[in-house]
Formats: sequence, structure tokens, C-alpha cells
Amino acid sequence: MTASIETGAPTQAQRLRAIIGGSTGNLVEWYDWYAYAAFTLYFAPHFFPGGDRTAQLLSTAGVFAVGFLMRPIGAWLMGVYADRHGRKSGLTLSVALMCAGSLLIAVTPGYETIGVAAPALLVLARLMQGLSIGGEYGASATYLSEMAGKNRRGFFSSFQYVTLIAGQLVAICVLLLLQATLTEAQLDAWGWRIPFFIGGLLAIVVFWLRRGLAETQSFTVAKAAGAPKSGFVELITNHPRETLTVMLLTAGGTIAFYAYSIYMQKFLVNTSGLSREVASQINAATLFVFMLLQPVAGALSDRIGRKPLMIGFGVMGLICTYPIFATLAVTKDPLIAGLLVMAGLVIVTGYTSINAVVKAELFPAHIRALGVALPYALANTLFGGTAELVALWFKQAGMEQAFYIYVTVMIAISLVVYVRMRDTAKHSLIRED
Repeated sequence: MTASIETGAPTQAQRLRAIIGGSTGNLVEWYDWYAYAAFTLYFAPHFFPGGDRTAQLLSTAGVFAVGFLMRPIGAWLMGVYADRHGRKSGLTLSVALMCAGSLLIAVTPGYETIGVAAPALLVLARLMQGLSIGGEYGASATYLSEMAGKNRRGFFSSFQYVTLIAGQLVAICVLLLLQATLTEAQLDAWGWRIPFFIGGLLAIVVFWLRRGLAETQSFTVAKAAGAPKSGFVELITNHPRETLTVMLLTAGGTIAFYAYSIYMQKFLVNTSGLSREVASQINAATLFVFMLLQPVAGALSDRIGRKPLMIGFGVMGLICTYPIFATLAVTKDPLIAGLLVMAGLVIVTGYTSINAVVKAELFPAHIRALGVALPYALANTLFGGTAELVALWFKQAGMEQAFYIYVTVMIAISLVVYVRMRDTAKHSLIRED
């Protein structure tokens, strides 16, 4: 199967299998990542039995944060690995780590059985998952972009965000299904382990699927040509402009995405005054539509270029972010709230649908996975990962509107980058089709 890629472009069957293998694995990885947050209420007492519920949740949230902080390290290590040993190898290692982390959470006895070893093993599992998810972005973005073919690169690479959102929605659906079929006592006692077993078993299937994938032509050509070895020094020494570009174009997009997706559910309850049930329904419905928009926008970028979509996101985000949040803060109508959230996510689609391919097209093959993964992970940790914290801090300080301004300013900074950079669809460094 690999031979045809080494001598020429992959066949349509190989491209299709590559897209399925890359994107399905991405879905499973994000399902495993979000399952931790979805089931925290149920497993927290088993690992941190002392204190009240808030103390237990804070402890598990701390472990979640540790996993988040591991993402840049995973991006660095796994990015180098994928550049040196192949995209397929990087994808396979990534899902293996996620599988190990999920199964470890599923089988680890509680604190009452093994004492402090229980939270220690939970931390170890989350470290593995953090490394995995940090490396998954660069490896999958690079693999999908290189395998897609020149004329459909935007469309196929957009499935990275489709599966990212799908993973989150599947985790929520598994929670709802278990709540409907098990009693509260059963979920508390052992039912919370089920989603982690599911994630681990699905990861095994994806591991098998990814081992049979073809390697990309870009990697095999770069390796045959004796290109320089991927590494941090090579990245910052020979590609500083591209590295900074990825960080800055990510900053505005990632904070807007987290503001309208992860934080929005809390905003609708805490600020707008809607019920938790209504906020959850709005969040799930808008994310589902948002997921469906990604390939549409990705296909559009193949026709008109990447730059118009990013500039569209920047301009509309600059104009509309403050009015959307200010109106959401005072609305009591669920329909209006849902339409406003949907408007924000439609705007963000100009970034999310093509951000992976834009980054991949900026770097030569020998450093592409690292170049995509590391600056993205750093920007994601600094801006996306802290969006909720910053928003709640401003609210607690009595100046919630400052968060709307903060998001707008970060989008404006990214907009400057979008305007100044070349359209990567026309100047792509992915030479192979």
C-alpha cells in the first residue's frame, strides 16, 4: 500500500481510508479527553474521599489542569516524533497513549482500597492523556492536510474540528444514556467506569485502524531527500516567523472558540439567568450545527482561499463580539439566546474550519508536525485554556464587560496577522498532491 505513495500520489481509496483513520481517531481521542470532565461528579469521591463536594471537584479539576498543561509538552515530543518517524507512527503512538490513560482510569481502585496510590494513578493517567491530545493535533492536522490532495485540502482537514466537537457531544450523550439506564447509586459505585472502558476499547480499534494507514507522500519524499531533523532548535532558528504566525493567528480564534463553546454554558446560567437544563440544550444544539458547518466552510476555502475566511472571522469578530455578549447577558428568551450563540459560532467557523490546514501549509514537510503542534498548543494553553478563568475573574471583580473587550482585542490582534500573511492556499509548502 505504501509503495504507490512513495512513487506517486495516493489513490482515492487510500485518501478516503486516510481521512477516516485520521478523523475517527481524533473523535475517539477527544471523547476520552472530555469523558473525564463529563463524569467528574461521579468518580471524584473515589479518588479524593475527604472534604465536601467542592473540595473533591477542585482536586479533580487540578488533575484536569495538569493534563492541560501537558499538552505543549506532548505537542513538542510527539511533533518531533511524527516528523522523524512518520505521520502514521505519530498518530498510532498518540492513540496508544490515550488508550492506556483511559483504561488506567477505568481499572484503578479507589482511595479506600489503595490509599494515595489512587489519586497518583489518576494523575499518571491524565499525564498520558495530556501528552496524547497535545500530539494528536499536530499529527492529525499534518496527516489530513498532506493526504487530502491540493484541491480538497480545506474540506478534508476541516474534519479535525468536526471530530473534536463530535467527541465532546458523544461524551455528553454517553452520560445522558447512563443517567437514563442506571440508578444514581449504580453510577456512583461503578457506572462511572463504563465511559472510560468504552474510550479505551474504541482507542484499541483506532490503533488497529491507524496501523494499516498509508504514510504520506510528503513525509516519504522529505525523508528520502535527507531533510534536516525536526527539533525545537530547528523550529525557532529557521522558522521563527512561521512559529510566531501560528501562535498569533491561533490566539484570537482559540479564545473565541472557548468563549462560545466551553464557557458559554456557564455564562448562560451565571449571567443570563437561564436554567441549567436550557443552557445545556442551547449548548448541545448550537455545537451540533457548528460541527456541521466545518466541512462547508472548509470546502469554500478550497474555492476562494483561506485568507478571506480568516479575515471574515476577524472583521465580524471585531464588530460583533461585544454586542453578542452584551445582549446575551440581558436576554431571558432561550430562542434569542440560542440564535446569538449560533451567530457567534458561525463567525468562529471562519477560523476553526481551516486553522489546521493553514498551519500545515506554512511549514516544510521535515518540521511540519512540530511547527503545527507546538505554537498552537502554547497559544491554546495561554489563551483558550484560560478563557473561562479570565471571564469568571472579571465577573467576580464586577467588570464582566471587560471580558468582552478582552476577546475582541485578541481577535483584533489575530486579524492583523490574517491581513498581513499570504494566502496559504496559493503559497502552500505542501508540494505533493
